[in-house]
Amino acid sequence: MDKVKILVVDDEPRMRKLVNDFLSRKGYAVTEASNGREACDIFEKERDTALVILDVMMPVMDGWAACREIREISDVPIIMLTAKAEEHDELLGFDLGVDEYITKPFSPRILTARVEAVLRRSIKDGPAEVLEFEDIVVDKGAHRVLVNGNEIELSIKEFELLSFFIINKGMALSRDKILESVWNYDYFGDARTIDTHVKKLRAKLGDAGDHIKTVWGMGYKFE
Repeated sequence: MDKVKILVVDDEPRMRKLVNDFLSRKGYAVTEASNGREACDIFEKERDTALVILDVMMPVMDGWAACREIREISDVPIIMLTAKAEEHDELLGFDLGVDEYITKPFSPRILTARVEAVLRRSIKDGPAEVLEFEDIVVDKGAHRVLVNGNEIELSIKEFELLSFFIINKGMALSRDKILESVWNYDYFGDARTIDTHVKKLRAKLGDAGDHIKTVWGMGYKFE
C-alpha cells in the first residue's frame, strides 16, 4: 500500500525537519518546500499529495498566497502554521478554505494528531454514500455536490458542513454541536468560525442556500 503523501512548507529547516521526523515515524511520505512558490510548483507535479502543512511567514511567496493558488486547482486539506494568534489571521485562513490553523510554538504530537484527524475526514475508504435534499445532491464517495444538476466546488470543511446539515435536516443545531461534529474534536477557536463557513456555503449554493436557516441565539437549521 502506498504511503500517504504530505507536503511540509516552512522556511525554517529545523522546523521542517522536526515535522518531517514525527510524520515519517507515523508512516507518512513527507516532501519539503522552503517557500510558497516552491510548494505550489511541487504540488502541481505531485497532485496525489493528501495534505499540505503550510507556514504563513515565508520569503518569495507567503502562505496566504500559496494557499490561494493551491485552492484554485484543488481542495486538498491544508493546515496553516503561524506565529501569530490574532483572530483576523485565523478567520482569513478559514475564508481561504484552510482546514486547520495551528499557532507556533506547538507540540509535534498535537500537530500529528491534527494531521490524522484531518486525513480521517478527507480520505474516503468506505462505500460511496449519496445524500439528497430537494435540489441538492451530495455524493460523499466522489466528493461532488450538485445543485439543480450543476456541480459546485466546495472546500473540505464546507462539504462536511453541508453533509452534516442534510443528515440532520429539520433539527436546530447549536454552534457548539456543529463544531463538535464537523470539526471532529475539541476545537479551541471562536464559534464564529461556523458563521464564516455558513456564509460562504450559502453563497456557493445560490438559491438553495435559503435551506440554511439561522436560529437566533443558538445556531442553524437546515429545512
